Amino acid sequence: MSLTSADISRIANLARLELSPAEGERMLARINGFFDLVEQMRAVDTTGVEPLSHPTMAAACGAAALRLRADVASEPNQREANQQSAPAVERGLFLVPKVIE
Repeated sequence: MSLTSADISRIANLARLELSPAEGERMLARINGFFDLVEQMRAVDTTGVEPLSHPTMAAACGAAALRLRADVASEPNQREANQQSAPAVERGLFLVPKVIE
C-alpha cells in the first residue's frame, strides 16, 4: 500500500492541518516508508512460531523475565513537613471540602 500526494492533502484537510507542498512531499515519503516497513514485516515467514502471551516472555523459560529495579524508598518520609501548609489535616491525611452530595 502506498499513498499519493492527493491522499496526503485529504488527510491533512481532515486533520485540519495546513501543509506546504514541500511538507506534503516529506510526509508522503515518511508515511510510505512506514508502509514499506510494515510490508517487510508481513513478508517474514512466521509459520511454526508460537505467539507470546507477554512481549518480554522468553520462549525458553516460559515465564516473563522483567528487569525492574528494586522497589526501595529513595527519599525520607516528610509527611509532617509537607502538610504544614495544608488548611486541614487529620491522622496524616489532607481534609478537603465535600464537593459531591
